[in-house]
Amino acid sequence: MKDFMMIFIGADYQELGLSPEQLQDRMGKWFGWNDKMEAQGILKGGNALVPVAKRVSGPDRTITDGPFVEGKELVGGYYIVSAENAEAVVKIAEDYPDYDLGGTVEIREIMVFDQ
Repeated sequence: MKDFMMIFIGADYQELGLSPEQLQDRMGKWFGWNDKMEAQGILKGGNALVPVAKRVSGPDRTITDGPFVEGKELVGGYYIVSAENAEAVVKIAEDYPDYDLGGTVEIREIMVFDQ
């Protein structure tokens, strides 16, 4: 088994203007997906991320306030899962709760270095 990061890219719920009921329903979908992966023993961790960020770059350590992607999309969180290969993670990502809001899941294998 290998470890993969699923990076969640989509709109900020606050900017979408979701009602409290819609937000509660959305969170229920996330908790259900999380519980399903935990029951399968494939979820290794993950977190939601706040939309406010800072970026430090270059030799002069230039500081920029984010979000940094064009438009209204942002990296909203991530999960780390164990799977045989990236295709298996694509199957896991089929239940991602925010596809209906135009969300995206980026799948990246976690690199392991021999020591």
